[in-house]
This record gives sequence, C-alpha cells and structure tokens, in this order.
Amino acid sequence: MTIQSSVQIGDVIRNAVVFNVKNWQGGAMNSDSLIQSVQDFFAVLENRKIDYVLVGGIAILHYVEGRNTQDLDLLMAVSSLEKLPELKITSKDAYFVRANYNELQIDILLTQNPLFKKVHSGYSKVQNFLDRDIPLATVEGLLLLKLYALPSLYRQGNFARVGIYENDIATLLHDYQPDMPPLLDELSKYVNETDFAEIKGVVSDIQNRIKRFKNESR
Repeated sequence: MTIQSSVQIGDVIRNAVVFNVKNWQGGAMNSDSLIQSVQDFFAVLENRKIDYVLVGGIAILHYVEGRNTQDLDLLMAVSSLEKLPELKITSKDAYFVRANYNELQIDILLTQNPLFKKVHSGYSKVQNFLDRDIPLATVEGLLLLKLYALPSLYRQGNFARVGIYENDIATLLHDYQPDMPPLLDELSKYVNETDFAEIKGVVSDIQNRIKRFKNESR
C-alpha cells in the first residue's frame, strides 16, 4: 500500500509550521517563501547529485496518511554534507546535524553511524513521492530508525516525541505487517542488550495492541 497524494512536500511542511501556535510569536511567517525554499533545496540536491535518503515524518507520509512534520530529515554522508555550503549549521555532534536552508529546518543523520549507513545502503529505494522521484527509506528502514531512537528518547524523558515515534511504529506495523524477527535481529547489531530488550518489549506491546484492535473491530 502506498499513499498517493498530489500535495507537494513544501505544502506539507508549510502547513505544519503555520498551524503550530508556537510559531505564531514574533510576526507573520512567509509560508510561500518556505515552500520555495523546499523546492530550491531539492533542486540543489538533484543538480549536484547529492547522495541522500529521505527519512522522518515526510518519508512516513509516503506510507501513512495524516502524518505531519515541520522539517526534513535526511540520511547523508559527511562528504555529501560538505557539498552543501548553503546550509547554516545550528548544531552538530558525531551522528547528527541540524541546519537551516533559508526558512527550512533540516535534520541530517550522518552515515558515520553504522545503523544509519545500513539503512542508507540496504533499506532505501528511489520512489515517486509527492512531486518528484526521491531516494526514500523503506518501511523496514523507517522502523529500524524509529526503534533505534526510542531508548534514547525514554532516557531524555521526551514524552511527546516518544508518543509520535510509537504511533509511527504502530501504524507501520498495522498497515504493512513486516516480518519483525529478522528486522529485530538486524537492529540487535547496533544497540546494547538493555536497549534491545526494551525495544523488543515495545514491539511486543504494540503487536498485542494491534491484535486486540483487530479482534474488537470484527
């Protein structure tokens, strides 16, 4: 199942930003300019043949209806990032970079992280999505990234993001029914035993909720 939509990526991000009341302070936002920034940025990626994979909330929109997001999330190597001097980096650590391209916020997951590299190379494919052909993470790739992030979010006490991630995981599991044992085996290579046990517990809980939902809706 693939969600078909005529909505452009810029429209999705524009609507998420405009309808977030936190962004209403400090004056009106130029939403048309934001859309133009999105279009310009993808043109730059294409023209410079930048090797990237789209992940995060925008990528999930290819598979799930109704997902909303305010930024772009990309998997990318440092060498590719260096080809984008227009990006204004606002924060950076070993595996993550947050940057701005005009009004557009971009979160970059660096393939120096072994799991990010694996998703980039083994769990992505070019797909026609919204307004263009884009290298996109597969359902399995998105699940790997979401599950990998959960233990860290728990430790941070970031309840809002935990809820979003768990909902994304649940929706992908419900709609696509991926074969989870091999996916969990793959994930076990990149997390410690404690985190892996927590991840397996989350998956089991979600799968049980899905079973109850299906039984009750019959």
